[in-house]
Amino acid sequence: MDVFVNEKPVSVSEGMTLFALKDSWKPDADILIVNGFPYDCKEDCPLNEADRVVLIRRGEIPDAAELEALMASRHTPGVHQKMKRATVGIAGAGGLGSAIAVALARIGVGHLILADFDIVEPSNLNRQQYFIDQIGLPKVDALASNLGRINPYVNVTTYNLRLTPHNIPEIFAEVDVMVEAFDRASEKAMLIETFRTVFPSVPLVAASGVAGNDPANTVRTRRLLDNFYLVGDGVTGAQPGRGLMAPRVGVAAHHQANAVVRLLLGEEP
Repeated sequence: MDVFVNEKPVSVSEGMTLFALKDSWKPDADILIVNGFPYDCKEDCPLNEADRVVLIRRGEIPDAAELEALMASRHTPGVHQKMKRATVGIAGAGGLGSAIAVALARIGVGHLILADFDIVEPSNLNRQQYFIDQIGLPKVDALASNLGRINPYVNVTTYNLRLTPHNIPEIFAEVDVMVEAFDRASEKAMLIETFRTVFPSVPLVAASGVAGNDPANTVRTRRLLDNFYLVGDGVTGAQPGRGLMAPRVGVAAHHQANAVVRLLLGEEP
């Protein structure tokens, strides 16, 4: 019988139990995760074909070979390998883009392509995934550094430039899913029009209407056209008296990230 232990295939005898596997593989493990869920029962349980078991010792920093598997231990079984093979493009590294990138790095998307021309400013820190000591750095460089601290197994390609109809086809030629994460309506429209014209068969996840402190439940994910999905309420833009704030921007960013995950898994967002 074959099972997976810390994401490695292992042949075990029929009737092998979880506790017996722990004793033979990692006796000092005090966290046992079976098929993505912590096992906290005192009673032993038999293992089944293709079960995925992760054995962790609290406080231990694993070697490089184990770290990636342990980071993915709470994923639904089968998700990690699909995420690892994927390439996702993110246009914009602000409140939406930086949060989307963090979420996708945590779930183990194998390759992120980030593009933005801006630098980190103090006014960004109310909602964007940067730190005070990164003020003045190009956003894509600061974000790549932060992603590397979260998940060093994600390949991050950065472009510190302004996206145009001329460079978008080359920069994002290999993406499986594209994400629009700009603030300005004109830039959103340019990215969407260009990308959908050049890559009509590649899913694109955009956002509109994420400002202020309106109810989070008004942020929705909708399919507008084939391979085109829009997140937000569609109307609540930033204006005097209604700014961009971390909670609602974060809700929208995670709607976009979740849409990306579902698309990579072959599911409708």
